[in-house]
Amino acid sequence: MRWEPDREPPALPYQPPSARDGLLRGLKGLCPVCGQGRLFAGYLRVADKCESCGAPTGRLRADDAPPYFTILITGHVLVPPVLWIEKAYMPPIWLHMLIWLPLFAIICTLLLRPIKGAVIGWMMRLGMTGDEGGVVLRGDKPDA
Repeated sequence: MRWEPDREPPALPYQPPSARDGLLRGLKGLCPVCGQGRLFAGYLRVADKCESCGAPTGRLRADDAPPYFTILITGHVLVPPVLWIEKAYMPPIWLHMLIWLPLFAIICTLLLRPIKGAVIGWMMRLGMTGDEGGVVLRGDKPDA
């Protein structure tokens, strides 16, 4: 007798959104499932659950993906102008720092929240529930 893995998808407490809807709703800071409730309870703190549909958004952990994508996008947008200006005008280094460091910080700050929302929307599309590893988060009670 040959062993076969369980191929049934896990039962989810919500209907996963389409990839497009999940990403766009997350970018806007809305619940990826229903598009009505707020996804965030602060600047980057995810609300425990959607106030509209009750989807458990607070259990999903985006971890390092949002900062990675934020730095990747910001670098691809700003590094070419930095290099072009350096080659064309050769300004002193203090002028580069005066202009580019605040610009990098501002753009990263503005992009981080929408990108985190999009990552959470994608995670919900993939059917993640936040309890894949059996880890208890934010005061959830473990199953006895």
